[in-house]
Amino acid sequence: MQKSQTWRELLGKIIENPQERQRIAEELNVSPVTLTRWVKHESNPRLPYLHNLLTVVPKYRNEFIRLIEQEFPDFTARAHDNLLGELTPIPTEFYTRVMHTQAMIPILLRFSSLCDVILQQMLAHLDPTRQGMAVIVAKCMSPSEGNKVRSLRECEGRGTYPWGDHLEQQAILLGSESLAGYSVSFGHTVVNSQLSEQPSLYPGYRGQWEESAAAAPIMRSSQIAGSLLVSSTQPEFFLAEHLILIQNYAELLSIAFEVDSFYDLSRIDLRPMPVAQIQQTYLSGFRQRVTDVLTQAAMDQRPTNLVQAEEQVWREMEEEFFQLSIRQGPESLLRQGYFNLYPVKKDGNKE
Repeated sequence: MQKSQTWRELLGKIIENPQERQRIAEELNVSPVTLTRWVKHESNPRLPYLHNLLTVVPKYRNEFIRLIEQEFPDFTARAHDNLLGELTPIPTEFYTRVMHTQAMIPILLRFSSLCDVILQQMLAHLDPTRQGMAVIVAKCMSPSEGNKVRSLRECEGRGTYPWGDHLEQQAILLGSESLAGYSVSFGHTVVNSQLSEQPSLYPGYRGQWEESAAAAPIMRSSQIAGSLLVSSTQPEFFLAEHLILIQNYAELLSIAFEVDSFYDLSRIDLRPMPVAQIQQTYLSGFRQRVTDVLTQAAMDQRPTNLVQAEEQVWREMEEEFFQLSIRQGPESLLRQGYFNLYPVKKDGNKE
C-alpha cells in the first residue's frame, strides 16, 4: 500500500474493501456511512473513536498514531482511559438507596418512584456536563391478538435540556420500527451512533434533538419487561463503556417491575407503529377518551377504575396505530426517512 499523507487517506484505502468497511463499522459501533464521512473530511470523530480505531486495525496502529497526531496534536496526550475517567461503575451506595426505596415506598408508588430514582442517577452519571440526554423506560404492552406482545409503551422518562424533566407526558407507543423495539425483540443492547445518517445498522428514526441513541432490554430470568432507551444530542456519543453502564441500569430497573410484567421472548412479536409526530396528533385526545370510557362504565354499572380505563384506551390506540401503519404503508414511511425498514444482520444481509 502506497504511503498515506493523512489518517483519513489511510482509512479510505483500508475501507475500499467492503467486508473490511463493514467489520470496522461494527467494531466501532458506527455506520459504514460514518466512516466514509470521516474519510471525506465531512465530519470529525470524537477522540475515543480514534483510540478505538487503533485496536480495530492493529496492523496500521503506528502509522495511524503518526498521522492522527498531525491533525489532532493532543491525541496521545488525551489518553483513552483519562477521557473515560468519569465513567465509573454505578456507586455501591446507590444500590443501597434503590433497595431502601423498594422496601419503604407503598406498592402503588413503587414503580414510578424506583424509575425516578434510577433515571435521575443515570442522567447525572452519563451526562454530568448536561450536553443533552433523555432516558426513557418503555414497558411491554400486555399481550393482545395471538397472546403476543405487539408494542411497547413509554411510561417513565427524564431528560436534561433541551428535553424536559418529565418525558412521560409525551409518551408514545414503540414497535418494530424503533431501536427500543429491536432491543426487546432480540434481547440485547443496540446503538445507533448517527441517527442523521440513513441507512443505519439498526432500526430507529431520529426524534427531535436526537443525534445518537442506545437501547437495552429490561430482563429477569431471560424474560423481558421492556426497554431502557437513552438518547443524546451528540452524534457518536455512546462508547462501549456507556453501553455496559446502560445495560447495568437496565438490570437495576428490572426490580421496579412486577413478575407478571415479564414475557418470554417467544411471546414478543412487535408490530410497526407510526412515528411520534403522527401518534401525538391522536394522543391529544387521550384524556377525553379515558373520560368517555369511565362515563360509559358508570352508565353500564360496570366497575372500572382509572388505570383500567387508561389501559383500555392504550389498547384501542395500539390497534388503531397498527392499522394506520398498514394504510400508509411501511415503504411510504421509509421514503420519508422515519425508520429503517430492513435492519441489517451481522453478515450484512437484510432481515
